[in-house]
Amino acid sequence: MERKQQPDTIAAIATPPGRGGIGVVRVSGPALAEFAERLSGKKPQARRAVLTTFKTDDGQAIDQGIQLYFPAPHSFTGEDVLELQGHGGPVVMQLLLQRCIELGARLAEPGEFSRRAFLNDKLDLAQAEAVADLIEASTAAAARSALRSLSGAFSREIDVLQKGLIELRMLIEATLDFPDEEVDVLRDTDAVQRLQKLRTEVAGLCDRAQQGSLLRNGLHVVIAGQPNVGKSSLLNRLAGFERAIVTDVAGTTRDALHETIQIEGIPLHVVDTAGLRESEDVVERIGIERSWREIERADLILQVVDARHGITVDDAALAARFPAALPQLVVENKCDLTGKAAASRTEGGLTHLRLSAKTGEGVDLLRRELLRVAGWHEHGEDVVLARVRHLDALAEVAKRLDTASAQLSGIEFCAEELRLAQAALSRITGEFLADDLLGEIFSRFCIGK
Repeated sequence: MERKQQPDTIAAIATPPGRGGIGVVRVSGPALAEFAERLSGKKPQARRAVLTTFKTDDGQAIDQGIQLYFPAPHSFTGEDVLELQGHGGPVVMQLLLQRCIELGARLAEPGEFSRRAFLNDKLDLAQAEAVADLIEASTAAAARSALRSLSGAFSREIDVLQKGLIELRMLIEATLDFPDEEVDVLRDTDAVQRLQKLRTEVAGLCDRAQQGSLLRNGLHVVIAGQPNVGKSSLLNRLAGFERAIVTDVAGTTRDALHETIQIEGIPLHVVDTAGLRESEDVVERIGIERSWREIERADLILQVVDARHGITVDDAALAARFPAALPQLVVENKCDLTGKAAASRTEGGLTHLRLSAKTGEGVDLLRRELLRVAGWHEHGEDVVLARVRHLDALAEVAKRLDTASAQLSGIEFCAEELRLAQAALSRITGEFLADDLLGEIFSRFCIGK
């Protein structure tokens, strides 16, 4: 896609709302040296932090702080950039932002700074998205993966695949461009081996991208079951602290409780629900309705039952109401009251875990099983913090390469599949992307980024 320089100046508060020791207003646009001088009364010095007083048009002080000036093209956006660091009070920040608007800037849209960096070839689209992923990372592993993508690791892998595809297309399309030449591409070149190598590399990248998507989004786990089987105790054990109130009174949990935990860097969004039963209590019925809504959008259900009784008629009836396609684990809690050790078994196509939320016995079995159901396997530090659009593009590339491999006897069809594979790959870094999709991607960023 064509990337164009943006003619106007934008400004936004780049630090979170609220009070803090420091607040930052960021400005980007063409020719900001005069803009900076009018704001502070001082000529800006490139890439030097200067203590100054930010002033109104009539010379009154707004705040005292640091002015940083990055002239184009050596800045985040590729344009002139000003970073104004002041005291982090919301009133002070708004006054400073308003002064920037008076000087000719407009309020930046969400993600507009990163979008300009992309349009000015300072970042490709995968790197720009990594900025937002780094900010939103919910685990240390996700943050490290986002930082690798921001540094260009993911983009470099895409570039290697692109070059391999281009070379393969040149070999195969040679017979289309010169039909009179007796060139047997499959015999005289290593086109088949090159294609197989590309398929293997894309498959490996797809797998690491799936793992990265799990790092980024986590797993939505709902704890469900009859009243008083230990659902809240299990949430507390997984969370590592007393998140939910636990009593012997059935129906203590009236509403869904949400807690995010980590297992080997994977965020698990665990929801403890109200005991699922028929109730005359109005408040409890509302909580039960909310529980069913949580179940409908879950990635996994932990059905908790009492290990002393096993699967009762009521438990079986409850399980029959769960969405059929939804993965389930049966947790037989309170094994400390049965005299039986923690264990795992498969029964009726479902994994049953016997454990004690009270003592912690067997909870490690549950943690390992949660990772297995999520599809997590250790990749070290080379996972790709992928978004849905990355996964979709890589899946299309893999499909196109598979089709090309099956159509090697028809060179024209094979060449077309390779062309479409390259186009899908190019969408990841933003080389070919519709403007409306680009706007949708950056609209989800923070203002000031």
